[in-house]
Formats: sequence, C-alpha cells, structure tokens
Amino acid sequence: MEKGATVFPFPVAVSCLFIIFILATSVSGSLFFNFYAASCPTAELIVRNSVSSSSSSDPSIPGKLLRLVFHDCFVEGCDASLMLLGNNTEQSDPANRSIGGFSVIESAKRVLEFLCPGTVSCADIIALAARDAVALTGGPMIQIPTGRRDGMVSVASNVRPNILDTSFTMDQMINRFSNKGLSLFDLVILSGAHTIGTAHCSSFRDRFQQDSKGKLTLIDKSLDSRYANELMKECPLSASPSVLVNNDPETSMVFDNQYYRNLVTNKGLFQSDSALLSDNRTRRLVEDLAKDQQFFFQSWGQSFLKLTTIGVKTGDEGEIRSFCASTNA
Repeated sequence: MEKGATVFPFPVAVSCLFIIFILATSVSGSLFFNFYAASCPTAELIVRNSVSSSSSSDPSIPGKLLRLVFHDCFVEGCDASLMLLGNNTEQSDPANRSIGGFSVIESAKRVLEFLCPGTVSCADIIALAARDAVALTGGPMIQIPTGRRDGMVSVASNVRPNILDTSFTMDQMINRFSNKGLSLFDLVILSGAHTIGTAHCSSFRDRFQQDSKGKLTLIDKSLDSRYANELMKECPLSASPSVLVNNDPETSMVFDNQYYRNLVTNKGLFQSDSALLSDNRTRRLVEDLAKDQQFFFQSWGQSFLKLTTIGVKTGDEGEIRSFCASTNA
C-alpha cells in the first residue's frame, strides 16, 4: 500500500447491532467495537486504505482476502497463524499454496507499526481487510469488534482436518462448520463468499472425466450443460495449472446475491456449491437468498461476525507480532 492512498467509498452499512453486540461480548476475553480508539485511532482507516490501494491495481484482491480469512479462522482460530512462514507451517500445505492477499495485510501492518508500534494484531488486520473487501465490491459495510491477538502455532498437519474441500458432501460441510460453532444457516450464508473470486481448474475438475477420445465430458448431472461446456472450454485438459475461472460467471467482481441465482439455475462452480441446492435442508434458504439481496446482506453481517470470532485469542493470550510472517520470539 502506498502511504496516503485514497479511501474508497463504502455503501450504506447494513448491520444488526443488537445481534452483533451479543455475539461480540460473548467471546472469551471479549472483543470490543472501536478497540483501538485510544491506542491507534486510525487503525481501521489504514487497513481500509491498504485494501483499496491494492485492489485498484489488482482486482482479484477482494476475493483473495475473503479466502484468506476463511483459511485462517478455520485452523487455530482467527489468529493469523496462516501468515507465519517456515518449514511445515500452514502455508506449506498444498491447500494453502494458492492463497493470496498476504501483501495487503503486510502493507497495512508496516504502516501500523510505524504509527502505532506493537498495538494492532495481524489477526485483526485480516478480519478487517476481509470486511472491507466485501464493502469495496458492493457488499454491506458491517461493524466488527477487534482486540484479537496473534497466535504462535502454525502446523501444516492441522490444515486438512479443519478446512473445507470443494468436493465435500453436505454432511461433511455441516460437520466442519459445526466443529467451529457455525450453523447450517451460516454454511449457506458464508458460501455466498463465492460471489467474488476465482478458482483453479483443478478445484472442480472432479465434475468431469476424460472420455475414450481424450476429451473432457460432464459426469455431474447437477451442473447446467451449457455452463459445463463453457467450463470445459476455459479449462481443457491441456490448460496450465495457473488458469483461473471466475467463481461467479455473471457478476464476478461484485459482491451480490448472484451466487444464489446461479445455484438455482444449476451454475454452481463447485460440487459443494451445487450440494446447497440439491439438499432439502438448504434448498429453500438458497431460493430465498436468490430472490432477496437485502436478506443476504443482513444475514452476511451476522454470519461473518461469527466466522471472524472463531477461536480468537484475547487478553494475555498470544502476542502482537511486529511482522505478520514471524513470531516475536
């Protein structure tokens, strides 16, 4: 981030303050709104500027920041353990090698360390950056409490037992979310993060198979055939591993409820997306969200708050890192 970057405009906030207050104060050790009001009053503004500046030069940044917060919070809690570099850390697991957005967090951290040394955690920066990424792309601007501290443990073997895979069944997803204190409702709402961002061809290649002539054919009949043909053109067998496809084929740069409209027309990119429509436990909610963007935005605020308070460290737990990529020890 360049110092003095222009702050981007945010849409009108969509918040359920009563629910947010209850959830925030129920966290062990407690997180607070405006936690840095006295110690570093411009903290949230600096993070916002970092997201804005980085996104202006790389439109893929908002989607990367959303994926980053998910992968961080589902392993060791929201404590920036995913930021740590080293042998056998979370970043070294193949599931995390395509994670991006680290530079945005580090840029904000450098400015914050200059202005308010030893004050703002990397964990808070990750949560705030993801919040701002949603607002930047047209989604709701919500308040989230801060006061998270950075963890000191990051182990690759902890990744796979905790994160979700795009090939998961509904029961597998429910189990992973339940283990993190998230409900079936949260699962459907937070899956809406796929309304922005991109994916590698390998993440949905299991929906196709190679025929006797060496061509890809559709084997997952829950996928719209025309959409499937478009995917096969974008991701032929000869495609480079670096080829990316938009999660949302309609409004890939906008945080909206198009993701759910895609689902009801059988255009969910991942098998785990399509499962939300095919399962009777979630189909009605998907249909409701496809019809009502305001409902999605209000629900997003509640579920995103729960996501970003998973396993937080507060008080005397953890530390405030000087550099996000390494512990202070």
